[in-house]
Amino acid sequence: MCLGMNTTHTDTVCWCFTECRAQKENVLQPKGDVTATEGEAVTLDCGYNSSSTGPNLYWYKQDGNHSPKFILSRFKLDEGNTADDHKERFSSILNSTVRSVPLKIQKLQVSDSAVYYCALSL
Repeated sequence: MCLGMNTTHTDTVCWCFTECRAQKENVLQPKGDVTATEGEAVTLDCGYNSSSTGPNLYWYKQDGNHSPKFILSRFKLDEGNTADDHKERFSSILNSTVRSVPLKIQKLQVSDSAVYYCALSL
């Protein structure tokens, strides 16, 4: 899924999502395009399947050709943690009932343009 962002400077911001699969454990990120405006908030969806009663979910951001950078983690039994440089505008709540861990980004900036990955570990 790719999210484009309209700005007052006609810049385009794009988030791309991939789908990762393992045998019984996987994360599901939507495919397609979503558009948002600079300054607004956006929620990036991530569902998961896991046989574990306490999976760990993570979000990563990859800019250009750089390695993915940790944004935040969420665990069933506690809140997890968020990287210091993302605490102000990035948040997520792990909902084990519907098996989702959406990433919410507040006050969108052009610098938020990146590939965002949702990951699962047991």
